[in-house]
Amino acid sequence: MTGRPSALITVIALLVGAGLSACSSSAPSGKGGAAAAHVLLVGTYQGHAGNYPTIQAAVAAAKPGDWVLIAPGDYHERYDRSVPVGEATTSGVWVATPGVHVRGMDRNGVVIDGTKPGAPRCSARAADQDFGPVDAKGKPVGRNGLEVWKASGGSIENLTVCNFLTGSHGGGNQIWWNGGDGSGTIGMHAYNGRYLSTTSTYAGADGDGSYGIFVSNSDGPGVVAHSYASNMSDSSYYIGGCPDCNATLDDAHAQYSALGYSGTNSGGHLIVQNSEFDHNKTGFSTNSQNNDDAPSPQDGVCPNKAIGPTGTRSCWVFEHNFVHDNNNPNVPGHGTADLGPPGTGMVIAGGRNNTVIDNRFENNDSWAVLVVPFPDTDTPPPIAHCQGGDPNGVPGLGIAGCYFDTWGNDIAHNTFKDNGSFANPTNGDLAEISARHTPGNCWHENADSVGLTSAPARLQETNGTCGVAHAGAALGSTLTAQVICATEVFGACPPKPGNDYPRRTKVVLPALTPQVSMPNPCDGVPANPWCTKNGPIAAGT
Repeated sequence: MTGRPSALITVIALLVGAGLSACSSSAPSGKGGAAAAHVLLVGTYQGHAGNYPTIQAAVAAAKPGDWVLIAPGDYHERYDRSVPVGEATTSGVWVATPGVHVRGMDRNGVVIDGTKPGAPRCSARAADQDFGPVDAKGKPVGRNGLEVWKASGGSIENLTVCNFLTGSHGGGNQIWWNGGDGSGTIGMHAYNGRYLSTTSTYAGADGDGSYGIFVSNSDGPGVVAHSYASNMSDSSYYIGGCPDCNATLDDAHAQYSALGYSGTNSGGHLIVQNSEFDHNKTGFSTNSQNNDDAPSPQDGVCPNKAIGPTGTRSCWVFEHNFVHDNNNPNVPGHGTADLGPPGTGMVIAGGRNNTVIDNRFENNDSWAVLVVPFPDTDTPPPIAHCQGGDPNGVPGLGIAGCYFDTWGNDIAHNTFKDNGSFANPTNGDLAEISARHTPGNCWHENADSVGLTSAPARLQETNGTCGVAHAGAALGSTLTAQVICATEVFGACPPKPGNDYPRRTKVVLPALTPQVSMPNPCDGVPANPWCTKNGPIAAGT
């Protein structure tokens, strides 16, 4: 359920500021050993000036293993203005060297800002927005924020990125680990992100923030922890294009986006834990799709018949999360992401073999957990071949495209409260549309203190045993009609009793609130003028 940038980012060799010296380094290694890591300092921290005025100059000079420390400031980075305009967008900051560690000295104070130079920090004024360089047709191409291009082994930590917006060639990704988006192949391995904030204060017909934290075409191991993302027209978080992702999203907070999380064709080892998804249109969505995130489908089965963390054959696990109050239509939205059903906590759309365990779902006014097929009616790119789907379209309905049914998902030990308050037919805690499969989706040991609701009725009785054939509601059911009405996938749903789903009246973009910063931004960094043995230098020293 996600609209995706369609063009492959071009590899660009020209790096800005190459040849500038590092401000300090650790002692050189012994004869024949690897070069010692250097620390490159950007801006001025506690009265001590670094050697680099821009983040791009420092990352361009960095070698594998080097650290780039950034002083508090509003950085209007414009790497995309220093390179030719190609068939896709480039970014404000472009990291193409493996093993480079980029860290801010203050999460809330270090801002990579997509607005025009001289504009106030993360300005919401239309006149302050920068939609990127123009293409041959004179149209702004859009911009990405901090992009790591096929460079494994590095990290991004302790900073904020805002207001990088979409244009004619895509863009709109605030932080992007890009292993070759649109290629259908894995081009990046290990990555690490911690203490990150992403948002946009602007959304208009000319562009908006599309994704907050974005990972594509990487097989990890990757970790994103202690992060916040909001106000995105597609999703606050995205992990996709990875049959075996080897990814962990931990302590994430997603708000005020079309989708709090989106994951297309992301399977194998993937864990989302200890996170919160609230005040989005749809809280969390994972799906199969016949698109540029090939190969499909989304399948959480463990590779090589291994046993997953919960003792089953599923290595895709959603656990210990709080999913609540995802009833907000007044968020940015476009493309298939805008088809997310308002009032829904979690959607598994054409996904298989996922485990949803030990979570809380509260105040999601359509459905708390909705498991449905995904009919992909879009024209696929050349790399997509409907793997895992039915190329004959939706069975019995005469709708062409690639159809992904859903099976093998295990939803267990979750607690539910006050879901389904839109009170349309089938709204409630649990809902499933599927044909009969072995194994079917199974639902067991979920609880609501006032009585668990489901569509079809008694799901935990009829579909409570895992590993055997089960079917949910049929494609022609009342539940199907309600999902079509909620998503408006085939057009507007006339307002009448029983079809009461909220629609966008205006886009509201709440301001970014301060987030917890890294306790010690000098931790693990080689000796440098900004860090003492015990942490950052004090003012006036």
